Amino acid sequence: MLTPYLTAVMLTSDYGEMNLVYAIIPFLNVVFLYGLDTAYFRFSQKAEHKDNIYGTSSLSIITTTIVFTLLMVLFNRSIAALIHLKQHPVYITLAAFIIGLDALAAIPFAKLRQEGRPRRFAFIRIGAVVLNILVTYFFLSFCPAMLKKNPNSFFLVIYHRDFVVGYILLAGVAQNLFQLILLRKEFLQFKPVFNFQQWKQIMVYSLPLTVAGFAGMINETFDRVMLNWWAPVANADEALAQVGIYGACYKLSILITLSVQAFRMGAEPFFFGQSTREDAPKTYARVMKFFVIVLTGMFLVVALYLDVWKHFIQNKKMWEGLKVVPILLFANMFLGIYYNLSIWYKLSHRTSAGAYITFIGVGVTLLVNYFFIPRYSYMACAWATFLCYGSMMVVSFVWGQKQYRIPYAWKKLVAYMVIVALLYFVHRAVSGWWPHAWFSNTLATVLLAGYSFFILQVEKKEFRKLPVVGKYI
Repeated sequence: MLTPYLTAVMLTSDYGEMNLVYAIIPFLNVVFLYGLDTAYFRFSQKAEHKDNIYGTSSLSIITTTIVFTLLMVLFNRSIAALIHLKQHPVYITLAAFIIGLDALAAIPFAKLRQEGRPRRFAFIRIGAVVLNILVTYFFLSFCPAMLKKNPNSFFLVIYHRDFVVGYILLAGVAQNLFQLILLRKEFLQFKPVFNFQQWKQIMVYSLPLTVAGFAGMINETFDRVMLNWWAPVANADEALAQVGIYGACYKLSILITLSVQAFRMGAEPFFFGQSTREDAPKTYARVMKFFVIVLTGMFLVVALYLDVWKHFIQNKKMWEGLKVVPILLFANMFLGIYYNLSIWYKLSHRTSAGAYITFIGVGVTLLVNYFFIPRYSYMACAWATFLCYGSMMVVSFVWGQKQYRIPYAWKKLVAYMVIVALLYFVHRAVSGWWPHAWFSNTLATVLLAGYSFFILQVEKKEFRKLPVVGKYI
């Protein structure tokens, strides 16, 4: 929601700086959380753990969050220098509070998911996002407007033109503090009893997930840092501009990313809850089928109408990077499928397998970016992401079928992905032959409708089983 606004009011280099800071936040999120949310879902299913799991997890994460936040604040200059922002160590301090507050809210949010309370979960999340947007607008638009009217007003004390990225981070602090306040009931419900034996079992389960998560963040966000290091440009400002262009265009793949994230929120407690049933593998396979169908449809919605979606990026100079969007859409589709496949090692307590698979992805990410960013800039980042998640998806599928067989209709699902890719290339070729917006959008609508009709015909039996809408198909 902020992308159109921020790309309109920020310089490309400032937008690049913001993307660099938000590239390290997910890394540190993994360290602060160390897989406790997933471990909470797994261990709360067992009767012997139910009484103490919430208290033990909460006390553990409160203690480590305080320690990690203090370390980030103390070493803010070193971290800022590492990502080439040594003039702004305060950005790292603000990032520390964003991550710390988010970590403290993680177990209460997991409790809401475990209890099946999506409305309260969504209300708190959305309310916090609205606050973030309001605070961002206040500092980036309202304060400058007031100073323009009266240069000596009170706003001179709280607003400085060179602190734009800092205000965006400050909005993130306000957002996470707000959601923790709204979660105070859940946050304070834990019993102040720490079960050390239980904690050791949790750590054995969750630490491999932490390693996998940390490696996953290299795959997901470290390409911005590498792009800033190795972009084939003349100076640091131009490198930041390249990061800004790539970061803005990456946002256009957000529709699939959001769907994957929403799926993960609901799927983890659902999958663990289904694990004791005899028909669990068939359920997982059916979920995968609908998941891929939804994501392929979303790919077409974004890729075919890219000339419409691009207007969410208000800075037209950034449009030069739009060619990465279809690649990133497919990459995030692969990532979503990988998350779906990962249930095999989470259920079988082989979480170390997740670390091995993710490190394969890390190798692909680092090698492709190292060799090709100096020549192809952010296009190398996009293809590295595609190849990374594609390799992780394939390895997880092959390995998982040997350890915990699930009857995925994989041939059909691969066919769906190939079909939408072909439809994209058909649209691109035909609309390139006659480059008019109305013709491009009409053709996109025809292709999207054709794919939807095709899916309904092929999967008619499945769709008829759906609640509410099934009777109309």
